Amino acid sequence: MNTTKWKLTLAGGLVAVALGGFLLGFAWATPGQGVTVTTIAGPADMGELDIDADLETHEIELQTSGQWVGRVVHHRIVPGGHTGWHSHPGPVFVMVTAGTLTKYDADDLDAPGVYPAGTGFVEGIGDVHIGVNEGKVDLEMISFLLTPKGWPTRIDEPDPRD
Repeated sequence: MNTTKWKLTLAGGLVAVALGGFLLGFAWATPGQGVTVTTIAGPADMGELDIDADLETHEIELQTSGQWVGRVVHHRIVPGGHTGWHSHPGPVFVMVTAGTLTKYDADDLDAPGVYPAGTGFVEGIGDVHIGVNEGKVDLEMISFLLTPKGWPTRIDEPDPRD
């Protein structure tokens, strides 16, 4: 085989492997349905954080190293809609402002969290989950996302039931 033909064959093979990997990853991803995401504030460079407070009966400690970015987003999910399976590279503070969120965690599918308006929770780093609107009205949430600089706010994950 001459050098030109060999290089073309090798290049074609690499393109096929890259395209196949992309398509395979796309097939595994579970994008959301019926979700509208609006950024309210950010991205804002947060730098390093070092917060430590006791306040007698309550304690909070938040310490980061490296550069972090903060964002505030609004999610609206129509009845029957969902976020798709995903995780986050940083903590997400979620507040449900309308409707009810049913949140399924990949490591405990039999016990979903149910969060009506006026409640909230914190999603941990790397926790694989999906948020579903199983109600009859629009679900609305406000979230504060803290992510390492240069990272995406969301990482699509495969459906753990597959």
